[in-house]
Amino acid sequence: MAKITYITHDGEEYKVDAEVGATVMETAVRAMVPGIEAECGGACACATCHVYVDPNWRGAVGKPSPMEEDMLDFAYEVEEGSRLSCQIKITDALDGLVVRVPEKQA
Repeated sequence: MAKITYITHDGEEYKVDAEVGATVMETAVRAMVPGIEAECGGACACATCHVYVDPNWRGAVGKPSPMEEDMLDFAYEVEEGSRLSCQIKITDALDGLVVRVPEKQA
């Protein structure tokens, strides 16, 4: 189990226990974190689970795949550290991960 902190655009924090093997998106949806729409259900076919990975965690989550980068083209306000949360698998090494949820999703 890993603890993930989601910070919404207005600064509200949601600290959620995440099962190893689940994704950051699945965990957010189960915990009803606002702002993670996940319209495609995790198929990397939309950009409605866009998050900003905290700079301290970018190395641990890795870089987006080419397919994910293509989908990020549809996201609003893409920045360094932008990821689709459906593509980040929870591992024990991600215990403490912090992600920020943008104000709006694509």
